Amino acid sequence: MYRFALALAATAMLAAPVTAAGTRCRDAHGKFIKCAPTPKKPVRCKTANGKFAKCGTPGAKPV
Repeated sequence: MYRFALALAATAMLAAPVTAAGTRCRDAHGKFIKCAPTPKKPVRCKTANGKFAKCGTPGAKPV
């Protein structure tokens, strides 16, 4: 049982980098292409009392 657990842990450690490398982008034909940039989060602003407001209003700060 101990050997089985050790072999399972070793397999899991070897398989982890393979899944991380699978994040590359492919086109419709299966060829690797340059990935599109990820969209950035929109800037949200809050007033001094903690309520959301437009970023142009006086006293609003980006969160």
